[in-house]
Amino acid sequence: MRGDRREGIQLREAGFGEPILVLGCSTPDAVDEIVRFDLAGAVCDLAYARALSAAAVEQNKVAEVHIKVDTGMGRIGVMPDDALRFTKIVRMLPGLRVEGVYTHFPSADEPDRSFTILQIAAFTKVLSEFKSHSINVPMAHAAISAAVMAFPESCFNAVRPGIMIYGGCPLSEMPNGLSIRQAMTLKTRIVFLKDANIGATIGYGRTHSIKRPAKIATLPIGYADGYQRALSNCGEAAVRGVRVPVVGRVCMDQITIDVTEADGVQLGDEVILMGGGYDYLRADNIAARAGTISDETFCVISGRVPRVYINE
Repeated sequence: MRGDRREGIQLREAGFGEPILVLGCSTPDAVDEIVRFDLAGAVCDLAYARALSAAAVEQNKVAEVHIKVDTGMGRIGVMPDDALRFTKIVRMLPGLRVEGVYTHFPSADEPDRSFTILQIAAFTKVLSEFKSHSINVPMAHAAISAAVMAFPESCFNAVRPGIMIYGGCPLSEMPNGLSIRQAMTLKTRIVFLKDANIGATIGYGRTHSIKRPAKIATLPIGYADGYQRALSNCGEAAVRGVRVPVVGRVCMDQITIDVTEADGVQLGDEVILMGGGYDYLRADNIAARAGTISDETFCVISGRVPRVYINE
């Protein structure tokens, strides 16, 4: 999993016993909890590795680690030429077990494949060096969602699909034979209805003016909930199966939609803002209107929004 140790701890406290990897760097003050909750940690710094080792010894446990190799992402990781030396040192630290080695791709979703191919070659060379020095690392992973689709040679023996799990496609075109179903639906209900006359204005800044008699619905959701402000006057929703526009600015915790074309709308009606089987409410289409990417559209939904999990 991505994120920091707090997300891993939440999963453990919820009863999940599966292996959990914190992909990003952690600070030395996090090592006690990482070991206590049996989280695998990314390691690319010897000071952190030694702190993790000390925590594992103190708790009489073995902490599993994954060595991060920077083949071109440029954020964290040891350089490929230093990966062998670094891994040898980490393997000697008490209380640690090197369970995996991984790298990350910055441009696997782009039409130009050349840089990703170079990264795959660099990472493959690291794995070959490990093998030639009899270093057995059980897991090697590099493929994010885009690479799973476009670079099968990067899958090694583990993959890290991210946006695919939510039903988003990281490529400009879906590969033939592959279909992805969006897994998240964002919905709310109408809390207020009113008739608006020609010339009336809606919301902060009076950015929307009524051009014909209209029925306007207010929804109890806004940018504090993760409905992006960039969707002001350009977002869309589904009410009773009818496509309707967001009108006016997105506020902190309210938005307004024009439901004139949706016959029979009533207070309490369900409103779909993302997903729900509507193509125009797919996260990538919403992201395009907001000038961002679907990853952000999924991630910004805040903790104020109740989650309902359905196992299908």
